[in-house]
Amino acid sequence: MSAQNLTLLTDLYELTMMQGYFETQENETVIFDMFFRENPNKGGYSIMAGLEQVIDYIKNLNFSYDDVDYLRGLGIFSEDFLHYLSGFHFSGDIYAIPEGTVIFPREPLIKVIAPIMEAQLVETAILTIINHQCLIATKASRVVHAARGNGVMEFGLRRAQGPDAGLYGARAAVIGGCVGTSNVLAGEMFDVPVLGTHAHSWIMSFKDEYTAFKEYARLYPDACTLLVDTYDTLKSGVPNAIRVFKEMRDAGIHPKSYGIRLDSGDLAYLSKKARKMLDEAGFTDAVIAASNDLDEFLINDLKLQGAAITSWGVGTNLITSKDCPSFGGVYKLAAIQNEQGEFVPKIKISENVEKITNPGNKTIYRIYDKETGKMRADLICFVGEAFDTSEDLLLFDPNATWKKTRLEGGTYTMKELLVPVFQRGECKYTSPSVKEIAAFCRQEKDTLWDETKRLFNPHKVYVDLSKKLYDTKAELLNNVSI
Repeated sequence: MSAQNLTLLTDLYELTMMQGYFETQENETVIFDMFFRENPNKGGYSIMAGLEQVIDYIKNLNFSYDDVDYLRGLGIFSEDFLHYLSGFHFSGDIYAIPEGTVIFPREPLIKVIAPIMEAQLVETAILTIINHQCLIATKASRVVHAARGNGVMEFGLRRAQGPDAGLYGARAAVIGGCVGTSNVLAGEMFDVPVLGTHAHSWIMSFKDEYTAFKEYARLYPDACTLLVDTYDTLKSGVPNAIRVFKEMRDAGIHPKSYGIRLDSGDLAYLSKKARKMLDEAGFTDAVIAASNDLDEFLINDLKLQGAAITSWGVGTNLITSKDCPSFGGVYKLAAIQNEQGEFVPKIKISENVEKITNPGNKTIYRIYDKETGKMRADLICFVGEAFDTSEDLLLFDPNATWKKTRLEGGTYTMKELLVPVFQRGECKYTSPSVKEIAAFCRQEKDTLWDETKRLFNPHKVYVDLSKKLYDTKAELLNNVSI
């Protein structure tokens, strides 16, 4: 599929502000940060996703003749400004946290350094791409965690809010940990496994359930998972599935994968009964898959009840993140370059403390325990600040400064999270494959303490500010004029 030109995928006020900058002042270089304020579902972490689509967007950012004609027809843009748009290209720098990385609130996920007209234009598209994919990747990660090592398949395409949400939601779900998707186009575009069984309509279209199962097994002997709840799960569905499996075994057919799927009823009870029936028939390796409006909370409960389910199909609640449908990412001005080429920190102040921004040209360091490799904290600081891991490091909560932690020199390591993606308008970053990103995401989650991965009341990973950044922020707050 060819990349789309999404240049007009923006809010009108981005363009009217651009024209305002064009008419009233120099196109000064600025820094914007894209970040979020709270983990979805009150979780302990989130997952970065969507960067590859942001890169495609920036690469294809240009106003076609049709775009310019459309804007001219709105009657609100000058010919000089439209002429500027007709030759538009992105010339700035972009830094980002790589996809699959564990992320936390208030950290710049993407940093845009560009002339203000360019930086303003890209706001909306960056937000819609990153907000959506981070949300679904995070939801998928929670579902996969609840499944405790069982495979989770994403199959929410038919319930997604449109084709793009289904397509890129499937991509994000695989990054978050799903073993595959039912979405065939996503499989083709992103080279990820496509999985699936059959619908109740397949069973109902035959004269009886046994015949339907037998024909399906004949067509797909290497991957034969039979949906057993069309009529009566335990009295009809499971016995007929066992009958077909016995016939396959007697014929010398040994599927690579086979089993049953439950899509209704009391999944804990039915799965335990079905497991007993399958085992007694000699099919101890048969998979029991389950679907039916699953999410991480229901899967967790079913696990606690001893459900004999070994594979999970999750649709609506995953692809829409139904119980938390918005990631809440924002895009805020952080600094303006002065005539000397220095970035002057800027801050947004609000009566809501959580909406006060962190000013300046920043980067992020992740701090790990040297012995265990587990994450200790994240530190937001100014670009150029240096830290010597052989020396003690004092961390403090920027909202409760009396809460302090001193890390002894030599007991911790640090890694910078933001990497260069565009420099002077040229892409300098090669996106890994989705499979590679998913593998990296698994490694990232291994650096989290188990307490942070809890579904309920997770331990908080602290995101701290360097002393220099904290002092600058405090000074700007104290000096604000009203």
